Amino acid sequence: MFKEQRVRAHEIIGKVVVSDETGSKFGVVDDVTFIADTGELINIILVSPTRAAKEANIQQDEKGNYIIPFSAVKSVGDFVIVSEKDLF
Repeated sequence: MFKEQRVRAHEIIGKVVVSDETGSKFGVVDDVTFIADTGELINIILVSPTRAAKEANIQQDEKGNYIIPFSAVKSVGDFVIVSEKDLF
């Protein structure tokens, strides 16, 4: 049975974001957005986006920051591993 793991925002800031399908690096986690009432993480905001992030057409917010929905995150360890198919 799968046990849900909790991830704290400060644990992922500064980690490199990598695609689980291609191994491409998308950038580094700069910040996260979350729901204040529940603490649920909504998006990861990237700093230093790579060419792969730009080519993958990752969403951008109104300030031009590249954002990745937290629902695309598959695992957090040395890297933040995301599923490219879940980016949109």
